[in-house]
Amino acid sequence: MPVPLLDLRAQHARIKDEVVRALMQVVDDQLFILGKPVEQLELAVAELSHTRYAVGCASGTDALLLALRALDIGRGDEVVTTPFTFFATAGTIHNVGATPVFVDIEPRTFNIATEQAAAAVTARTKAVVPVDLFGQMAPIEALAAAIPGIPIIEDAAQSIGARRSIDGAWTMAGERATIGTFSFFPSKNLGGYGDGGMMVTQDEALAARLRRLRMHGGARQYYHDEVGFNSRLDALQAAVLLAKLPHLAGWSAARREHAAYYDQAFADVPEIVTPVIDPANESIYNQYTLRVERRDALQEHLKARGIGSAVYYPLPLHLQPCFAYLGYKPGSCPEAERAAREVISLPVFPELTRAQQDEVIAAVRGFYGR
Repeated sequence: MPVPLLDLRAQHARIKDEVVRALMQVVDDQLFILGKPVEQLELAVAELSHTRYAVGCASGTDALLLALRALDIGRGDEVVTTPFTFFATAGTIHNVGATPVFVDIEPRTFNIATEQAAAAVTARTKAVVPVDLFGQMAPIEALAAAIPGIPIIEDAAQSIGARRSIDGAWTMAGERATIGTFSFFPSKNLGGYGDGGMMVTQDEALAARLRRLRMHGGARQYYHDEVGFNSRLDALQAAVLLAKLPHLAGWSAARREHAAYYDQAFADVPEIVTPVIDPANESIYNQYTLRVERRDALQEHLKARGIGSAVYYPLPLHLQPCFAYLGYKPGSCPEAERAAREVISLPVFPELTRAQQDEVIAAVRGFYGR
């Protein structure tokens, strides 16, 4: 039985009527840029993330870029981040003129190592960008305590709706950061029908500046306080996301159920390390990522059986050719480099059936002779 890594058609079939109604309302109104759907989505995401403000933009990449600009980060500045993440995390730092400073990851959760991040801070450090990798929040409170006074941009592209227990209370992804950034890329737990992103913050002045920056630097048309960007969230995408948002918690819960089933199925396979979730975290499992022996051979084995898988990420950012100018060498971030050799992500989408999941499990176990 073929099993895709992600089946967006299955999700769409269940919510098609809701989404089509929302889209047709925008088409009938003929108001496609920003407007009421975007405002409604911003309010809903602010409520979900326990923040005062949310500002929609054109993509998760732009959310990071605008956040950096809103904090006046540019040439001569340094930004500390992880090398084990999607390219946009560091690419946006480069694109505002700043220097990415890569520090290693914590090997169990794959998230940034707090002590190493703190040790990398210099007089030129203007922000730290942790990533909530695979749907699990980074230890935002520990990071804030370790780098007092340094802004934190939480790359929460993979973690909308995730939460972490801090001082006995649930803290949502984006809630404690200076600015939190989300992506609505179609593969995300809350994905649009194209690109889209959002920034959240508790700071009124930052929110106002983010709104200006996404609109060519002006708070009103044809008047520009600074040079900004054209990074507006389309009303059509906002309408899709508003239709999908009520389903988000259920979809994330289904992903957690699938993850628990995988965990149990692989518990007796010594060649496999299942995902380690910090006890303080409730992950949304944007990906279900194993550490395995003979990763590349396993992926070929799965491919031959029609089972989808992916490697996030095969080459850490500090070793990417475009960042060679920074001078990092193999061995600079050994845990990130080891993870890149060992990780593989399996299907975990909400609509995954038990029969499909059993097919995946049998194929993985069979590869290891179990």
